[in-house]
Amino acid sequence: MKQINLLIGLIFIGNLTFGQSKNFIDQHYLETTAKVDTLIKPDIIYLDILIREKDEKNKISVEELENNMAEKLKILGIDVQKQLILSDLSSNFKKYFLKQKDIMKSKAYKLKVFDAQTAGKVIVGLEDIGISNVSLDKTEYSKIEELKLKLKSKAVAKAKMQAEYLIAPLNQKITKALFITDTYFQSYNYNGELDEIVVIGFSGKRMKQDYQPIDIEFKPIIVEAEVSIKFGIE
Repeated sequence: MKQINLLIGLIFIGNLTFGQSKNFIDQHYLETTAKVDTLIKPDIIYLDILIREKDEKNKISVEELENNMAEKLKILGIDVQKQLILSDLSSNFKKYFLKQKDIMKSKAYKLKVFDAQTAGKVIVGLEDIGISNVSLDKTEYSKIEELKLKLKSKAVAKAKMQAEYLIAPLNQKITKALFITDTYFQSYNYNGELDEIVVIGFSGKRMKQDYQPIDIEFKPIIVEAEVSIKFGIE
């Protein structure tokens, strides 16, 4: 009995769905697609920092390099407790077993900063204390979710305007939206350009303390929203 009731329920739902689809198809409608985009300045920058013990007679330990890094970052105005996290810890055991040398340890960190100028200062400051393995991980925009909604709203308004213009020569008008789909795109398009901006080298004769970051920014993030809307017409 339960099986029969379940079968009847499934048939009813199937008929209802088919009926709704048929009603939608039978209506006169106009479909239009609209896309809007914008460029935004990233306000969160993540840097990857790798420190290794120096493989030499008077090697500098990871712990000493770590303390030096923390002090340097504090001098640069970085809140180490909030902006620096440990992302990996490893030891070179293979080298130890093959060459019978001390195990060389390394630590990887992720540093969060908020503008290109600070990122440049970090690169130079860490290089000054013997830490040069710093690279860009990613950039982000802190209000991206709010921006998504605004762009989708603008895309809907644009789609409605397009529909009104298309239908005007026919002496008809659009009624309500029958069906809406939306898509969101986000592109960083790095192509190595960000690394070139941040990493700055010095010749042996140049004084590092003379470094002043120029007024530059990371390449903007491209954000796009697209909607397709079926408008009823009469």
